[in-house]
Amino acid sequence: MNTLTKADVLSLSVPERIQLVEDIWDSIVEVPEEVRLTDAQRAELDRRLEAYHRNPNEGSPWGVVRQRIRSGR
Repeated sequence: MNTLTKADVLSLSVPERIQLVEDIWDSIVEVPEEVRLTDAQRAELDRRLEAYHRNPNEGSPWGVVRQRIRSGR
């Protein structure tokens, strides 16, 4: 396995660093059982899920949000 140093990461362009973070995040969500939540985090997720169930049409799908973020809007 190759090891990246902080200097290696900082030598990447901003778009390349963003892609690296996305790739890392994607690798983490593949193993959700490895992500430990605090009681406060679990309560917040439960609160948000309940709000979604009360009004599923409020908000925007992740794909739309992601595109807005990438386009700077």
